Formats: sequence, structure tokens, C-alpha cells
Amino acid sequence: MLANAVGIDPKSVERWVNLDRTPRRTAATVAADALGESVHVLWPALRQARPAPVVSPELVAFYERRSDLPVSAFVDLMMQAKERIDVLVYSGFWLTEDAAFHQVVKEKSAGGVPIRFLMGDPASDAVAVRGADEGIGPALAGKIQNALINYAPFFGLPGVEFRLHGATLYNSIYRADDEMLANGHLYGVGAFMAPVLHLQRVPGGGMFDSYAESIERVWESARPISSPTDLGGLQA
Repeated sequence: MLANAVGIDPKSVERWVNLDRTPRRTAATVAADALGESVHVLWPALRQARPAPVVSPELVAFYERRSDLPVSAFVDLMMQAKERIDVLVYSGFWLTEDAAFHQVVKEKSAGGVPIRFLMGDPASDAVAVRGADEGIGPALAGKIQNALINYAPFFGLPGVEFRLHGATLYNSIYRADDEMLANGHLYGVGAFMAPVLHLQRVPGGGMFDSYAESIERVWESARPISSPTDLGGLQA
């Protein structure tokens, strides 16, 4: 009867019972329905193991919120830099008030490490939209201006460059050579409440390079500035 219900040769059913053979999933499902039993009870081998999560070797760590990380984590990352430091943000004001970060910038500049700051243009549409999204309106533009004032000692340092951008940022990115911290942007909340990915470049990986390439694209479209008050707006 079971063979008829499944539509197979009775000898196949005999092999299931007498030789402990496991049927194909399709036949097993029909047979289990006919018997009123769970297919996994009848043939445990058909139970699919949950696949192990795939974690990229480029992911060093994941943090639920930027506020879970002390400022020293960002500073320590940049202290390791020997080839480059990139900071891509709208304001990144919280970092401008850290004395240790100021010291790192001065030391790395003196050591010949190129340092690029990409700050949001206070007059750009992107900054206005982000300010509205965060619920702080024009205050974001003010934070950028204050951040640039705090960075005044960096202007003119060897290898240190500043540019203003009008790009829509989905992450603030802090890069030191082949490692970076990418702070996601979430609609309606400040970046301090958004996740942070600690990434590293590894052979054959592509995630780190995707973030790094986004820095380059913003850099190419941004306007160089020579002082904290050089806020004439992005050129067309």
C-alpha cells in the first residue's frame, strides 16, 4: 500500500525497512504524509543541518554601536599607520576634541604619513538632508564648522589635506593602511548609535577594497580647502 501511495516499486520500500536505506526526499515526504508521521522522525538523515554562518576573514570585529567603542580604539588604529590615514565623515566632531588624536596626527605628519580629511560641506544638500534625518537640522552644518575650527592646527602640516564633499554618506570611514573602522549611518539616529565594522584587507577579499574605493570617489569629487574658514561651497 505504501509503495502504491508513493508510486514506487515495493522492493524500494522493502530496502527502506529491511536495509535501513534512506529514500530520496521527494519520495520520503510522500511516504511520511501517507503514514501520518514526520519525515525527519522516519529518516533522521534527511534532517538538514543548519549551515554555519559565513564570516568574511576581512571582518575583524563588529560593534553594535559606535558608542560601545572608546575614542582610543580609533586613535590606536591610526597610531599603527605607516602609509596613509583617511577620515571620511560629515563632521566627526567627537574625534576633534580628543587630545590623543591630535597628537597622532602631528606625529604621523612629521613621520611622512599622508593624512586626508574629508568633511561634509556645510552648504551642501547632503549635509542638510542628513541633519534633517538625524533630527538636528542645521546643527550638523554648525558641527562641521566647529570641527574644522578644532582642526585648525592641522592646516599647513606636511602631508595633511582637507577637502569638503557633498556626497551622500552611508558610512563614516576611518582608515589606517589596510585596516578601517566603518561606522554605518541609520536613518533617524546619530552615527554614535549605529554599528561599526572593523575591517582588514586580506588576499582575495573585496569588502575592504569596496569601502576604500568609495573614499577615493568622494575624494575626487570634493573641493580642497586651505583653512578652517574656507567654506565657499562646492564647485560645480
